[in-house]
Amino acid sequence: MSGREPRVIVIGAGVAGITTAYVLRERGFTDVTVLEKGSDVGGVWYWNHYPGLRCDVPSQIYQFGFAPKPDWQHTWATGTTIARYHRDVVDQLGLAPLIRLDTEVTDLVWDETGHWSLTTAAGETLIADFVICATGVLHHPFTPDIPGLADFAGPVVHTARWDDDLDTTGKRIAVIGTGSTGVQVVSALQPDASSIDHYVRSAQWILWAPMSIRQLPGIAAVLARFPALHRALYRMMAFGGSALLTDVTTRPSWRRRAVQEYARLCLRIQVRDKELRAKLEPDYQPLCKRQVVSGSYYRAIGSGNAELVTARIAEVTAGGIRTADGTHRDADIIVLATGFAAHNYMRPMRLIGRDRIDIDDAWAKGPRAYRMTAIPGFPNLFTVLGPNSPTGSISLQYTSELTAGYIAQWLEKFRAGELTTVEVTEQATTRFNDDVATAMGPTVWNTGCNSWYLTEDGNIDLWPFDRTTMNQMLGSPEPADFHLT
Repeated sequence: MSGREPRVIVIGAGVAGITTAYVLRERGFTDVTVLEKGSDVGGVWYWNHYPGLRCDVPSQIYQFGFAPKPDWQHTWATGTTIARYHRDVVDQLGLAPLIRLDTEVTDLVWDETGHWSLTTAAGETLIADFVICATGVLHHPFTPDIPGLADFAGPVVHTARWDDDLDTTGKRIAVIGTGSTGVQVVSALQPDASSIDHYVRSAQWILWAPMSIRQLPGIAAVLARFPALHRALYRMMAFGGSALLTDVTTRPSWRRRAVQEYARLCLRIQVRDKELRAKLEPDYQPLCKRQVVSGSYYRAIGSGNAELVTARIAEVTAGGIRTADGTHRDADIIVLATGFAAHNYMRPMRLIGRDRIDIDDAWAKGPRAYRMTAIPGFPNLFTVLGPNSPTGSISLQYTSELTAGYIAQWLEKFRAGELTTVEVTEQATTRFNDDVATAMGPTVWNTGCNSWYLTEDGNIDLWPFDRTTMNQMLGSPEPADFHLT
């Protein structure tokens, strides 16, 4: 059979989509289109621009391996800086012609003749031999069902859809939700607010770090002048940090105990008020949830104009919030720092696979895939940063590049005429997910807390293995695990 060029559509232009576009282009694929529903690239860093937004991963790690950036302004970059970096990468590497912005895919249906039919929100129909869902994890804001929320007289804004024209100075602000977003936005808004109430359903352990510290003078110039040194620094920080975090999160060790004790020490030292400290102390082990890092929250919540509210919210009124203990607190603005529907992945896009199977039916018990990237029942469909891709120890950029390289090997087989369709087997998918469940046993995420990592059926949607295992699983395809035609 003669070679043929696969028509490839990538959905999403965040970290995963940018990486996939770059890798496929470098591997010589010429018919690649990236569809992005937003008006710019960057994914979560495009949609999120709330006050205080920073990445909790050091800047020198949070970058593409193929697009080093020596001149980060801060050790922990702001959201604005990261968004600009993503746009610069796309422009400088010439990826922009591959990307169509403001193009949301609403329907994706497998044609039994061996193609995918995509429908956009504008009603356009596109045909592809392969579809790669690079839609990420955190992009569908979750809005809690709170009685009376629609009746509030003032602005209600979700952190993932922040209104840049919103004036918070001198206002009474209610922030609902904890985690990194709640901690960051409270820290940023507290100094200029008339009052700020932080409504917290469950407390979070917080590791102190000087998040706003600037990169040391001269570092950028040295790294720019000596690219090999920059690459060595990146590998040392990324790989060394990954090995340390893998040990901390995936198995009980003295390192895990040390980090957990540091979290407890941060609370004891920074919060002197015993009553407030008791309200801030979680009832689960540190690191069980996505770890929060902050250099300012404990100071902010302990200020005279701030209050931590742990009582359950009973209702929102036109003028504020009433909690279950009967207390009513006035508010001018309500900020929802309530996170995302973390297990949607490509949904709510309508996705229909072989034999008319719907992704909602396939995932009725929660998202599941084979090695983060293939789903039984959905031929010629792959995911980058799909189920089990959040790691807590391996950068998303590295994971994306490795996964995109793995997918490219399947596309090369198509191009060489070795196959027409590729679909992972149910047996291989079950085996992988059983291995994941077993590996979760000794991890810190399995120590008894409720987090966004948990799926509807109680599984933990994370990567519980080390970098070496990831390299092995995504190093080259194993045809025995797939149905090939």
